[in-house]
Parts: sequence; structure tokens; C-alpha cells
Amino acid sequence: MSTMRLDDLTQYSDVLRSRRGEAVTVRFVEPRDAGALQNYFRSLTTRSRYNRFLGAASELPPSLLEDFIHIGEADRFSVVATMMVEGRETIVGEARYAFDSETAAIEFGLSIDDRWQGHGIGKALLKNLECRAASFGAARVFGDTLRSNDAMIALARKAGYAFTNTPGDWKLTRFQKQIHVEPQEIPCASWRLAAVSPSAMSSLAV
Repeated sequence: MSTMRLDDLTQYSDVLRSRRGEAVTVRFVEPRDAGALQNYFRSLTTRSRYNRFLGAASELPPSLLEDFIHIGEADRFSVVATMMVEGRETIVGEARYAFDSETAAIEFGLSIDDRWQGHGIGKALLKNLECRAASFGAARVFGDTLRSNDAMIALARKAGYAFTNTPGDWKLTRFQKQIHVEPQEIPCASWRLAAVSPSAMSSLAV
């Protein structure tokens, strides 16, 4: 899938709820988010950045930042979870996922702002990613994380993911889950659009 048209991105946005009922908007990253996204990663604790990138990093390298803000290239997509904080849209989480049509699988990684962990945002975002995966026709979602990343492992375990060794890297563990979304379950915009028309996703490509 090639780059998606920016004027169509809003129809893929979803409004989730934190544990306390606060609105959390999940939307595709846009080029205008570059500065805010970089600041988000800089604001994470050293441990959280290490867990997200599986190694030391103080910020997103320029080339990776470019990849984040240009969605749809090589079937890779980035979303941010935002909340209104003191009257301003604030990034409180992010995720990046890639679809492999040959294996019908989606690989993903995500992070939540340290200040907003424990509010149920990670759980809601993970469920939203599963729905977005279903809209591609994915049969499986998976991710790799450090064996020391207790928070991500606990989140995945509570969400019903199975664990196995990551091929070729003993420091990592892989969590994966089969996707089963019934036709009557329409929990996200991406799934609704795909349900209306099987070509809905590809029709938005330039």
C-alpha cells in the first residue's frame, strides 16, 4: 500500500476511554506531528525509551522520525494516542505497525507516556491495534520486547497473548495472538470502513 491521502486520515480516527472514562483519541500520525512526536519520545524515561527501541536512544533518529510521519509506505503505519490536557492536544501514547501480506500478520510496537501509565490507555490502544489489524485481513498480530520489560509483558499476558522465543535474539520474547473479529463486532473505524467495502483501505492510496 502506498502513502495515504492526508485529507482522508481523520475517518480512521477512534475515540477510546481511559480507565477513568477520559477520552483518548487514536489517529494516524501526520507530518505536522513531527515536533510533538519527537518531544514525546524525549519526555519518556530512559527505561521506557530503552524498552520501546530495544536499546539506548535519547530521541528518534531523523530517518526514523521521517518513517513515523509518512504512513502507508511499505505497509507501515503510525498512530498516536492523544488527550486534551489543560486545553491542548497532548500525545500520551503511540504505536507503529506493519502488515505482511504473505504471512497475513501484523507486527507492532507501542509505548505509553510514563505519566499516563496505569490509566488503562495501553490496554485500550492494544485492543484498537487488534481491530486495525483485522481491517487488513490479518490473522495474527505479534510483537517483540525485552525479557526485562515487565509492563509490556504483563499487558500482553492480560490481553490473551501467547509467548515464545524471538528467533535469533535471546534477549527478546515474542508475544502473539490470533485475530478473531466477528462481522457484527465493529469496534474501530478501520474495521467499519473495510466492512463496507473490501477495497476501502486500498482505495485511499494515492
